[in-house]
Amino acid sequence: MSKTFYITTTLPYVNAEPHVGFAMEIIRADIAARWKKLQGYEVFFNTGTDEHGQKLFKSAEAAGKPVKQFVDESAENFKKILPILGISEDIHFIRTTDSHHEKAAQEFWKRVEKNGFIYKKNYRSKYCVGCEEVKTESELVNGRCVIHPQLDIEVIEEENYFFKFSAFGDRLLKLYDKKGHTIVPDFRMNEMREFIKRGLEDFSISRLKTKMSWGVPVPNDPDHVMYVWFDALVNYISTLGWPEDEATFKKFWEKGTPTQYCGKDNTRFQSVMWQAMLMAAELPPTHTVVVNGFITGDGGIKMSKSLGNVVSPVDVVNEYGTDALRYFVSREIGPFEDSSFTMERFKSAYNTNLANGLGNLVSRVMKMATTNLEKPVKSKDGKFPKEYEKALDSFDLQAAANAVWKRVTDADQLIQEKAPFKLVKTDKKAAVKVIEELCERLYEIGSMLAPFMPQTSEAIKALVRENKMPAAPLFLRKE
Repeated sequence: MSKTFYITTTLPYVNAEPHVGFAMEIIRADIAARWKKLQGYEVFFNTGTDEHGQKLFKSAEAAGKPVKQFVDESAENFKKILPILGISEDIHFIRTTDSHHEKAAQEFWKRVEKNGFIYKKNYRSKYCVGCEEVKTESELVNGRCVIHPQLDIEVIEEENYFFKFSAFGDRLLKLYDKKGHTIVPDFRMNEMREFIKRGLEDFSISRLKTKMSWGVPVPNDPDHVMYVWFDALVNYISTLGWPEDEATFKKFWEKGTPTQYCGKDNTRFQSVMWQAMLMAAELPPTHTVVVNGFITGDGGIKMSKSLGNVVSPVDVVNEYGTDALRYFVSREIGPFEDSSFTMERFKSAYNTNLANGLGNLVSRVMKMATTNLEKPVKSKDGKFPKEYEKALDSFDLQAAANAVWKRVTDADQLIQEKAPFKLVKTDKKAAVKVIEELCERLYEIGSMLAPFMPQTSEAIKALVRENKMPAAPLFLRKE
């Protein structure tokens, strides 16, 4: 049986155009998926769109469109961006309005209810539409959500179904202790441990249909629809054909070390709530959750659709190319901490490390090679450096990319020290040997770039194999 690996992004809401934060998450997940394929794994890579809830209902109203039309058009925008970002063509795309997903969410509800972890009660709460989450007083500043301060907090007072979250504190901590579930980086795991130790409170998992009709109907109760988070989290297994397709579920969820990428504001949902829900349904936990920091704009303010300070990944790709964006979000943005994304910073990194760095190296080496080598250097994909493998296996994409650029620097240094373009005039045999070594190093760089910058990787390897100069610079300098 082949080795299997499952990886998923969170599902973005479709209430606005895809922004660079979404691009970062899906590109990073794609890098992990490509890396596993290089290691010989059969990979199931999942993404999609979250299409229920009050926020989307209001966005459709604001746009003057029926909600189904609104989410259909918006989901298509997210689908269209995948090839622009260089995402693997075999990715699975799930929509939470898919009929199969809705049926799976209802089956999940039934199992959790059957096991005694769903009940009904009256309650009053403060609710942030932007987060689609109930907020406690300690989570509000001046009566507003810190993530969506521009939105009014809504007071909800009604009868809802609740999930018995409070029953899972000790079980979750034991799961963490026996490494049945891992959060990367470690400090996020510590944050979730502290969150659990403060005590888990049961949370609402339904809304009255008369107040919020756009959701998955609660089984056997037509007056209620599911709370958007309860419905959406089930996508991670419904995309595998659960519950009908047991073979695929076992292959990738039970045996494929299921891994989820998310933003730091999503950690509680992915590593605490979702794991408790899986326990309640008697299903295996997620193996790993990888947590990104926030992308910030000018002034260190979190970049988000609701704040209107986003950068369009499509605009970036149109000007700089797909692989330039993939490079930036994997090497120039911290793997786990908050990092800024401004076009000034992007342009500087592009010119320094792509145009003047990698691109210039390729041109210099291949000019010497085509001029002085009688035949191409024989190169093939082989083993990768240990520090590179270790970094990718631990989802530290920045460290892995740094390992690539160290080889770019080392190759530049070899050219400077040996000066083969001068040596060829006095000792051609020695110069040819240096040039051949540079071609071998360049091919290794191309191989190591495969998960990060697949187009550039193939271009570099093809140039070395065919001993050709690039028809144009790989990365044109931007003035």
